[in-house]
Amino acid sequence: MNQQTIDFIRDNADGDVRRLALQADRHPGVDMPLALDQIAGRQTARRKLPSWAATEGIAYPPHLAMEQCSGEAAARYKAGVARRLCGGGRLVDITGGLGVDFSFMARGFGSAVYVERQERLCALARHNLPLLGLGGAEVVCADGADYLRRMPRAAMVYADPARRDAAGGRTFAIGDCTPDVLSLRDVLLDKAGVVMVKLSPMLDWRKAVADMGGCVAEVHIVSAGGECKELLLVLTQGGSPAPAVHCVSDGADFVFTAGEEAAQGADTARTVAVSLPDGLQDLAGWHLYEPNASLMKAGCFGLLERRYGVRQAGRDSHLFLSPAAVSAFPGRGFAISRATTMNKRELRAAMQGISRANVATRNFPLSVAELRRRLKLGDGGDVYVFATTLADRTHVLLFCAKE
Repeated sequence: MNQQTIDFIRDNADGDVRRLALQADRHPGVDMPLALDQIAGRQTARRKLPSWAATEGIAYPPHLAMEQCSGEAAARYKAGVARRLCGGGRLVDITGGLGVDFSFMARGFGSAVYVERQERLCALARHNLPLLGLGGAEVVCADGADYLRRMPRAAMVYADPARRDAAGGRTFAIGDCTPDVLSLRDVLLDKAGVVMVKLSPMLDWRKAVADMGGCVAEVHIVSAGGECKELLLVLTQGGSPAPAVHCVSDGADFVFTAGEEAAQGADTARTVAVSLPDGLQDLAGWHLYEPNASLMKAGCFGLLERRYGVRQAGRDSHLFLSPAAVSAFPGRGFAISRATTMNKRELRAAMQGISRANVATRNFPLSVAELRRRLKLGDGGDVYVFATTLADRTHVLLFCAKE
């Protein structure tokens, strides 16, 4: 990178990349594609990887790779899990990529090897890792599966299989990703005491556990900013007959076992004391709870009823009601001020003085946009409207304030 390009990147660190791209003719000495990648990369890093953005000299890949890489919160979480399970030994990451996960996980091990088949990413890793304090990490340009078969045994192997096929289309099934960790399962477990695999958050965790054939010890469903980001499986020889499932959202960790969910979710009607009131007007003063994204993905709704003494508004609503506040509920809480059906007269009374609201629909025949148009509601404000269907099939609107 020549000095003109370095100066341009420094002088335009906060610039609009699209506008800067139109000025290429004014700066003939600047490697503009490279400069724009670095400016956009650092701007993305400020949001996703603040510790990288604060490190001078970090080189960034093209924009798409930055958008697809792990965020810092998720990477730090994985590092904590790895340290708890087997820190201090040797880590091998057979799918190095940009190196975000590796850069955080490697700090908890005595030695660490980054393996990546793309030389351009290896070159970035060789440049960036020393700047991040990981000058002792080994960078190997090789196919991860080939390296795995010939490497000495390690404390942990980490794999984040690429979820795109040869044509660049998205794939989600474990066996369709590269490398195929299902076919490599026995080799992985022969080469390390613990294997951590990052999978698509689109996958059903129960099926993923079943596909791995009894070697899953832990499941981690990781969310941030209200969005499910990652599904992690921890594999060991023998696994566990009832793996621990960690539902992690912005630092909060809700833990259960697969066996506990099956047993406690079987019949909540006889084990949860809360009953919904007979009339909608009686819901005023009750509390509504919306599980966080990880719990929504886990689908352990019967278990939530049991643990917190709440009741689902309807079987498919995934909204929970309680006559008393539940301070520890893992999600957002709201106080219900009024409840109504879609009857026009009831709606007019309920909408008195409300022109703006935050609207959400769960198991409801109208979309948010359609409901907002029908109610003539602007977006935002302090009122929250949850539209859902109760167990008796009644379509209702619950008007709430955030707790």
